[in-house]
Amino acid sequence: MRPTTRRVLAAAAGLALLAASTACADDAKQAAENVPGVTDAEVVIGTHQPLTGPAAPGYSKISAATKAYFEHVNSKGGVHGRKIVYKVMDDGYNPANTENVVRKLVLDDKVFALLGGLGTPTHTNVLEFVKTQKVPDLFVSSGSRNWNQPEKYPTTFGWQPDYTVEGKILASWVKREFPGAKVCHFGQNDDFGRDSLAGVEKILGPVAAKQTYTTTNQQVGPAIGALRAAGCQVVISASIPGFTALAMGQAAGQGFKAQWVVSNVGADYTTLSAQLGDKKVILEGMVADNYLPMVGDTTNPWIQEFTKIHQRYNAGNPVDGNAIYGYSMAYTFVQALLAAGPEPTREKLVAAVRKGGFRGPGLTPFRYAENVHAGYSGVRLSRVTGGAQTYFGPTYTTDDGDAPVTEFTEPPTTPPADAVPTA
Repeated sequence: MRPTTRRVLAAAAGLALLAASTACADDAKQAAENVPGVTDAEVVIGTHQPLTGPAAPGYSKISAATKAYFEHVNSKGGVHGRKIVYKVMDDGYNPANTENVVRKLVLDDKVFALLGGLGTPTHTNVLEFVKTQKVPDLFVSSGSRNWNQPEKYPTTFGWQPDYTVEGKILASWVKREFPGAKVCHFGQNDDFGRDSLAGVEKILGPVAAKQTYTTTNQQVGPAIGALRAAGCQVVISASIPGFTALAMGQAAGQGFKAQWVVSNVGADYTTLSAQLGDKKVILEGMVADNYLPMVGDTTNPWIQEFTKIHQRYNAGNPVDGNAIYGYSMAYTFVQALLAAGPEPTREKLVAAVRKGGFRGPGLTPFRYAENVHAGYSGVRLSRVTGGAQTYFGPTYTTDDGDAPVTEFTEPPTTPPADAVPTA
């Protein structure tokens, strides 16, 4: 072959490679541009929240804190140069409404991901739709075990400790502190209450009595009367704030004196005392649990950082446990978005959460893994004394199976500068 011919063929091959390279780059650019909710300037995510309805007291403040944290992150340049846009839609804690608003977020608003959708009955109603749309469904605001089904719902993840983990830990304390006592259970008539009861009975065996409530009926007097008649000495309550206040108020009105041990989701003292007003004295002695820094601990560096953010972006709302929840969950999401890389896709985001390794304000590690979509692994107990809710005793971890309840002794993490995670 003559040299001239070789040079021509080589040039042609180079042009072909250049064209192929350009085509691949164009394909990659096109793929990036086709990711729902992601542009060069922003990433759009959405949520359903009870801004009205029976779960609004307290819970309506969570999304305000989450949005405030994202405003703070955006002021620092966002994540990989993109600002986070958080679309919050009210579902009134009504599953039928939840379906409507989530469809709008996904199909009309084309959000990149769902974050912190609140409620066991509400979010359960959209799981199949979310699955078919392959939308990252992160950090559902509920401790139901429904979110930990990676084979069935591969894009859905919990965030807080599940109710069975919590129930086991609460029941372990009751078993130790009240040996031989009549222990009873009061719970929401859905997976919230059932999962909690399952954890309690893993430790205690069958409870002495159990009663449930529905969120559409505030008449809890008969249920509380039945627990009183059964001679309950300890009541473990899986209730949202409004129904914790109703139940404990009814118990006081009926002269029913028992030790109340309340799920973290319905035990925020600031929220309950606002609902009970002058009757908040009935909260004295209430035992509960949590897995985040206690809002009243002003020496905690996470509380200090979140309070600064709150004062700048969310000052119209109280700094309570719901706000700390919103800030903490938002912090975890930013970690996940960072881990998804500078060209995020829905698949990369899901893979980043499965890989796990996140740490933050929580007292225990997350459980995320390839085959585990559950969130925090444990809690610490708190008690209301003298109008203040404070921690006591060690932090405990377990799982929703037969693992024992054990003490967790690793020291807590400290926040990075401005409480903004870095890659």
